[in-house]
Amino acid sequence: MKNWNLSLIFKTDEDYRNGLKEIEELLEKYKEYEGKISDKNKFVELVLFNDEVELKFENLYTYSSMKFDVNQKNTDALNDYQNIYGLYMKLISNTSWISSEIISLGKEKALEYVSDERIKSHRFEVEKIFDGQKHIFDAKTELLLSYFNAPLGNYNQLYDKLAVADRNTKMVTLSNGQTVEISESNFRGYLESLSNQEDRRKVFEAVYEFYDSHKNTFAAIYKGIIESNIANMKSRNYDSILDSFLERNKIPTDVYTSLVNCCHENAHIIRRYYELRKKYFNLDTLHTYDRFLNFASCDNKYSFEEAQKIFFKSLEGFPEDFINKAHFVNEPGRIDVEIKDGKRTGAYSTSIYDKGPFILLNYNNTLDDIFTLAHESGHSMHSMFADEAQPQATAGYTIFVAEVASTFNEQNLLDYLLKTSTDKNERLVILQKAIDDIISTFVRQTLFADFELEANKLAVNGGSITCDSLSKIMKDLYKLYYGIDLNEEPYKEFVWAYIPHFFHTPFYVYQYATSFATSLALYDEVKDDKCEAYERYTELLKAGGSDYPVELIKRAGVDLTKTDAFKAVFKRMEMLIDKLEKELE
Repeated sequence: MKNWNLSLIFKTDEDYRNGLKEIEELLEKYKEYEGKISDKNKFVELVLFNDEVELKFENLYTYSSMKFDVNQKNTDALNDYQNIYGLYMKLISNTSWISSEIISLGKEKALEYVSDERIKSHRFEVEKIFDGQKHIFDAKTELLLSYFNAPLGNYNQLYDKLAVADRNTKMVTLSNGQTVEISESNFRGYLESLSNQEDRRKVFEAVYEFYDSHKNTFAAIYKGIIESNIANMKSRNYDSILDSFLERNKIPTDVYTSLVNCCHENAHIIRRYYELRKKYFNLDTLHTYDRFLNFASCDNKYSFEEAQKIFFKSLEGFPEDFINKAHFVNEPGRIDVEIKDGKRTGAYSTSIYDKGPFILLNYNNTLDDIFTLAHESGHSMHSMFADEAQPQATAGYTIFVAEVASTFNEQNLLDYLLKTSTDKNERLVILQKAIDDIISTFVRQTLFADFELEANKLAVNGGSITCDSLSKIMKDLYKLYYGIDLNEEPYKEFVWAYIPHFFHTPFYVYQYATSFATSLALYDEVKDDKCEAYERYTELLKAGGSDYPVELIKRAGVDLTKTDAFKAVFKRMEMLIDKLEKELE
């Protein structure tokens, strides 16, 4: 079975509908507690009730979003998703008073209340409320601010309708006369395999000219998102937009800025790799659509079953519990595998505390897809470790640590393939894969983080957010990081419109880079069998969201307030380029 089995969440659609009716009624019950939690019994009742509502809501929201993602052209699924999203906004409004009332109790009394055996797992949650006290207002103001969540949230839904629901595949005729259908899901595979640069240009433009045609609309949507960020910053008394996204989890802004600066300082290593590519493929100009050409031919296709076998084989030597979790998250019904019309692009893992994890793929039978399987399995395994070790209140890990387990699995798979491959061409492919992964996961995400920072700074300083101003930022960054002049190729400057994270989860992407640096450091220690390295790694996964993420990572042995982990990534990249050059010779 290569499709999701949604009955693992709700056995029937009728059960889902009944769940919706129940949650609508439960949302009204919050009023019974408002103004009364100074009484300890009412406080405890509220916390337990809120746990119940959140778990039920998690089931409903995940079910409807998964159903929508397998076919975003399904209007019934869209209606369900919009309905549950509306209820989510109502949940936020109906609970907006809780934090301010907890603050009104005073920290000493609130911590005394939360020491009750029935709710002691919520202690860190209460501590976080007092840590962010200066950004929380009285109940009336919080309620007023909550009314703006729904209209502001419409921007990312507008993006989805334009970028996914309103676009179609395109037919492209190649230089050999073959006509192929190009979509966002398959165009990368063609860019890797087509030897003719003109063919690569056609395939690339078949995807990106859509963003050029709608550049003003995309820019207007993104402007709305940035203005929402500014409104939140100002209304919540943050010093900067960056602070408004980092402070809630006590992530020092220096982590973000030092990551960006480290990439600036080491950009010559990235440009060295692209100069190697330009020289090897004898290109007068290296365009962005030339970056995926393979140094060696590897036309192997892997069925999904073969991909699973390779992934499982790479885990041999790990403890039984680790391997069992990898098998569980790959069970039939927990993965939606194949490319389908209307299906959300890319891949992700989602999880429900009492139902377990689910994975979405757009599997295309390539080596990259095996790595994607390992990556998303890492997310799902992380969720299993956290859910088993933590109560509901602290099981959910933050985005900041979310990419550690996924990229750890990728590093392990990479080493396994390098170790077991005896074919020179295959080794070249794997070496290229290793370098390209550093660029895509660490460098590219830092470039995008750099873009977000500059775009938001521009708006805060009174600059205009237009397609031209956004493209200028992107052009400057591509020149700095890659040495590629986007003025010499049409459409790529609109990559800012191509990246859904900018529209759905602002200031998210830098965490791919910090997580990659963390997982690489931890993986090297586990691989070298350093003292208790595996235990420290899995303790990080088991910790879920029980503490601030930088502290959890520090306990595991990596200090991201220093630049050592970031510099180590570039050191590894340089070593891999040296190896690649020798293999090519």
